[in-house]
Amino acid sequence: MALTEKKVNQIAYLARLSLNEAQLKNNTQDLNAIFSLFEQLVNIETDGIEPMSHPLHMSQRLREDVVTEQDQSILLQSVAPETSNGYYLVPTVIE
Repeated sequence: MALTEKKVNQIAYLARLSLNEAQLKNNTQDLNAIFSLFEQLVNIETDGIEPMSHPLHMSQRLREDVVTEQDQSILLQSVAPETSNGYYLVPTVIE
């Protein structure tokens, strides 16, 4: 799949980007180079290869889950116009 400068210009317009002629030409070449890499990846034979979650066979070092801060919800909600049961009360929008 190759992009033309016209198509890249349309994409730039949709993204609200202003590209001059040199930028348009460079971006078209760069995007086409990226697409050619994707085409090479599609052609790689992957049958029989098991998916990996991580390239290294090692386990994640986990830290102990410890609370490090005090609960400040009462202090933070003290400036709210209305609260109830730890929740902020707001006007009903949809009935």
